[in-house]
Amino acid sequence: DRPHVSDPQLVVDFSSGDFKLTFHNPKNVSEFSMTLFKGHEKQRICALHVDKEKVFPESNVTYCNAEHSNSSTTFILKNLGRKHTGIYTCCLEMFLPPPYIECRLNETYLYIPDEEKCISPGLVSGIIIGLTAFAMISCICCVVVCCLRNKSQQCDSNSHEYNSEYMPMAAVNAAKKPRI
Repeated sequence: DRPHVSDPQLVVDFSSGDFKLTFHNPKNVSEFSMTLFKGHEKQRICALHVDKEKVFPESNVTYCNAEHSNSSTTFILKNLGRKHTGIYTCCLEMFLPPPYIECRLNETYLYIPDEEKCISPGLVSGIIIGLTAFAMISCICCVVVCCLRNKSQQCDSNSHEYNSEYMPMAAVNAAKKPRI
């Protein structure tokens, strides 16, 4: 009946942009606390106190939440940025039954890279399709304009051909006959 920690392994899960740090609860313990610390200076960021099935979560930061189930305690780290990179340590304190026991379960290093600014694949394909359509329409317009221009030049040159048997003549006023 002596309290002990079964499988003190930390399970780290990354899903939907959130890190979940899960620890198994101690067996045969009615009151305990789990605390998550950040960095070498052990800044307390999140904790969970369990007292006979009553759960009291506590968070000193906005990006950490604690959840409790019958078998495990999970610390959920949300909306992390580069500044949240560091060592995270979980500490377990067992209060009841006596004796009081404090132990460090596990620590892990989380690296959070800068968010890369990128264009979504849907936007890229839309841009490519738009540019291709614009290029095709521009080419068709250029061909039509060139054809009309050439046809217009041919018509102009045919109407002013100087070796034609029909020469353009200026209008002549009829000569007035003198009245006698």
